[in-house]
Amino acid sequence: MTSTTSNDTLQKFIFDNAAVRGEFVEISDTWGDIQRLHDYPAPVRKVLGEMVAAAALLSANLKFNGAIVMQIHGDGPVRLLVVECDSALRLRATAKLAEGAAIGADASLGAMLNASGKGRFVITLDPLDKVPGQQPYQGIVPLDGDDMATVIENYMLRSEQLDTRLWLAADDQVSRGLLLQKLPRHSGKDDQSAQASEAEDLETWNRAVMLASTLKQAELLDTDIQTLMNRLFWEETIRVFDPAHPQFHCSCTREKVGNMLKMLGDEEVGAALAELGQLAINCDFCGKHYAFDKVDCAQLFATDEPVQALLHPSELKH
Repeated sequence: MTSTTSNDTLQKFIFDNAAVRGEFVEISDTWGDIQRLHDYPAPVRKVLGEMVAAAALLSANLKFNGAIVMQIHGDGPVRLLVVECDSALRLRATAKLAEGAAIGADASLGAMLNASGKGRFVITLDPLDKVPGQQPYQGIVPLDGDDMATVIENYMLRSEQLDTRLWLAADDQVSRGLLLQKLPRHSGKDDQSAQASEAEDLETWNRAVMLASTLKQAELLDTDIQTLMNRLFWEETIRVFDPAHPQFHCSCTREKVGNMLKMLGDEEVGAALAELGQLAINCDFCGKHYAFDKVDCAQLFATDEPVQALLHPSELKH
């Protein structure tokens, strides 16, 4: 399922004469499509919306045809948050709460997802055009940070060795974000020129981060991209690129659902079939219905094809 139209916008820009780049993103139509099947508590909605903005910002710089999958595996009342965004900025997202979960209106990220310190943040890079034997790259780190922006910044510094700063905000209407990155320089300049360039990069980076750090959550939620850019960087010389437009898209297929059933194993699927007669499964991202009877499941386990599924069976509704 793909949304047909979207007014959502991702705007890239770079600072002239410095290896510093930035992106703003504003997602409302897609965010509405993601939420239409669910009535998440406000704190869950906030964190998931911030992940949506972050996934779009990071996916805009993918160097391959494929997708980023961001997951938080929680050990509190929220058990799982998943956001997927591909190189065309097509997004889907979902959350899974513990049965009977009670989440207060002011619940923090830590209380919801890292109650016992066992929460994990996972980023998977999944190329679409894999060579034989190639597996998706997956980075797994502890859930380190009091908010979503800090969690991702820590991951990027640890795993990508890139200075990255994020400002994220979301409510029930819109998901917005700003990303700044200080890029490594690769030049044939002499040592003196290289040192001058690095010094200029650092000065620009520090100034850009200082300016962006004046941005308040309410301001980020309520202000359009062009106004924010002018307000923050009006004294800077920046180059702006053509905007891109994120949209909702669910990549679920019958084959992928079958792979997830295979991950459960023949014995567990057989027990469910004996009890129910047929497995009726709805995609938790888009609500699409899939049905597997005994014959369908027998065919699944009769093949020796390797199981390739980025998502866990718990992310489907039975």
